[in-house]
Amino acid sequence: MGDNMRDKNFLVSNGIDVEKSLELFGDMQMYDETLDEFLKGIQSKINDLKKYKEASDTHNYGILAHSLKSDARYLGFSTLAEVALKHEMAGKNNDVTYIYDNYDSLINETRRIVNIVSKYMGINSENVLKVTNKVASNKVVLVVDDSDLVTNFIKKIFNNMYEVKTAKDGNEALNYINTENEKQIIGMLLDLNMPNVDGYQVLQYFETNNLFDKIPVAIITGVEDRSDLTKALMYPVIDVLSKPFNEKNIKTIIEKMEKKG
Repeated sequence: MGDNMRDKNFLVSNGIDVEKSLELFGDMQMYDETLDEFLKGIQSKINDLKKYKEASDTHNYGILAHSLKSDARYLGFSTLAEVALKHEMAGKNNDVTYIYDNYDSLINETRRIVNIVSKYMGINSENVLKVTNKVASNKVVLVVDDSDLVTNFIKKIFNNMYEVKTAKDGNEALNYINTENEKQIIGMLLDLNMPNVDGYQVLQYFETNNLFDKIPVAIITGVEDRSDLTKALMYPVIDVLSKPFNEKNIKTIIEKMEKKG
């Protein structure tokens, strides 16, 4: 770390446009002080980005991405500025799919910059930016829905937290439950209207075989399902997830499943 400390060439060799930044800051002392301020504030900024992403709050997400883009431009982080700009535009356009699909690229580039700047400043980067994900691959969330959009959305949310298994209909779900012995199914998100074996038949199977205490069930339902929801609520389901839903909604239900388990 010491060999790179305060060596401007180290920044340049890692793609940071120091000379352009000096047009704004004037000298390296002012530039270094601004880098220090960037490192002090980046954890809070990333935490807020994650919070807005999880809540599908694209407006505030876009505002924060704009702020990150501006900081990156001022400090000569050209690649980070380009990535952050795309996220800013996605926020303005309410493009949740883009944000979810490309969030990791934004975080990874931010982490890369933090590592470079930390080495330059003589700081341990682990003390600057902590982007952690709870990993519990021995736990399974079973999503039973014939919509790829729904299952893929949930997979993206929990890809670093749980193993997400999917089933297109009730028959696939029951086959999985009856053959799965090694991993713990912490809960099932169940759509009601599916081809072949539908959600109501799965609920009946759970009741007949006393499975509700072993595997908590939450219903996934659309607005068009409202008239049929009363029938499903006759069973001991823990909650109802109404479409469209966001990351916060799903995580709240999974937390209930974990507590029940």
